[in-house]
Amino acid sequence: MDDNRTMAQLLEAPTEGYEDAIVVPEINANNFEIKHGLLNLVQNKQFFGHDKEDPHAHIRYFNKITSTMKFPNVPSTSVKLMLFPFSLEGAARIWLDKEPPQSILTWDDLVSKFINKFFPPSKTTNLRNEITRFQQRFDESFYEAWDCFNDLLRACPHHGFLELHQLDTFYNALNTNDQDSLNSAAGGNFLDKMPRECLKIIESKSKVRNSRSKPVVAKVSTSTSTSGISPDVSELKDMVKALLLDKKNQSQAPAHQTPAPVKAVEQSCVTCGGGHSYQNCPATDGNIYRDNIQEYVSQAAAVNYNQGNASYRP
Repeated sequence: MDDNRTMAQLLEAPTEGYEDAIVVPEINANNFEIKHGLLNLVQNKQFFGHDKEDPHAHIRYFNKITSTMKFPNVPSTSVKLMLFPFSLEGAARIWLDKEPPQSILTWDDLVSKFINKFFPPSKTTNLRNEITRFQQRFDESFYEAWDCFNDLLRACPHHGFLELHQLDTFYNALNTNDQDSLNSAAGGNFLDKMPRECLKIIESKSKVRNSRSKPVVAKVSTSTSTSGISPDVSELKDMVKALLLDKKNQSQAPAHQTPAPVKAVEQSCVTCGGGHSYQNCPATDGNIYRDNIQEYVSQAAAVNYNQGNASYRP
């Protein structure tokens, strides 16, 4: 059959082939509608596909949210298939868009592809190693250690460890005090009990959240007497206190101080003691001033001569 479309029509972008990867079964219920409240709950905690995100936790949260609402004559899996794309963003949304059209037919298919995409085998290996090498920290209580160990187990639901191996790993990861406490609660060797009894003892002990087995660190009191301090240290301490006090006083002093006014120099005559200079003294009229100087010089010469300094020449 001849194609009668023009060149412009043939070059147009196709408007078909936009089927989603998820196939939602046909819903025959009347008045079926997804409420905005449920849609907002799903979008409030979206999965972006980051390395630190847990896809298992996202599936658990999504199942919990979607199970809060029931629709008459509508399978819950159909509601999940419709809502799940709204719970993805970023790299996770790009992944779903790249899936082949109509390749996901059931909810189990969707969960399997989602988990295997964002939880590769390498991540499983790393988490299994963390579980095997688990150790209680020195500052960690029994309750905190048990809670942390369970977080590792939940992060990798397919870890494959039997309950026996889990209990044995946790017991050997504890410090000596907590191991002794479990042995005491078991009335002997903790490992001689059956797994279900061991689990019951651990859960019972973990309920006491304030029980801690950590080293006690003594605190140095600030009011400790200094009688035992050597004299050199005591002297150095006093010097530091004095320097700090001096610095504090300087910082509290006014930034700018007005210099004290300089008192004017008052003139005083050396001849008569009056309030004028000796050049203007009325007592030195004519040659009196010179005579006074000459008399002073003569007296000085006589004193030097009498003291045996005959070579003195005024």
